[in-house]
Amino acid sequence: MNPDMKLRIERIFEAPPEAVFDAWTNEEVLRRWFHAEHDWETTEAEVDLRVGGTVRLVMRDPHKDAEYGGAGRYTEIDRPRRLAYTWEWDDREGQQLIEIDFEEVDGGTTVHFTHTGLVDEEDLRSHEDGWTKCFDSLDRALAEIARRS
Repeated sequence: MNPDMKLRIERIFEAPPEAVFDAWTNEEVLRRWFHAEHDWETTEAEVDLRVGGTVRLVMRDPHKDAEYGGAGRYTEIDRPRRLAYTWEWDDREGQQLIEIDFEEVDGGTTVHFTHTGLVDEEDLRSHEDGWTKCFDSLDRALAEIARRS
């Protein structure tokens, strides 16, 4: 783990900050979008939304019948402005940090996402690819939620 190795992503979602924040903290909604490929599934999503509470997420690749999961602890919760939690993958050592800031912009939300503690450039590229695909799924999930309301 390299504490200086950071992935930063900025993404705009056509939903209010409350809805985007809730998509990161609602177990049912997390199951709809937290996976690195569009045809994967999220088999576990557990959230104890309080500072010191845990988050656990597991995604499954049906083609390889493989699961990739991890867990962490919430370090900051300021709905709907900021969310931060530690993160450690099940299959490797080293604690990372996920920080998400939600900024309201013209009825939508700009998400400022930072993932700190990646191992090297290859790890950074892999996480960037996975997070970008997760955000694509999050965009679809938010649009589906908006259509239902």
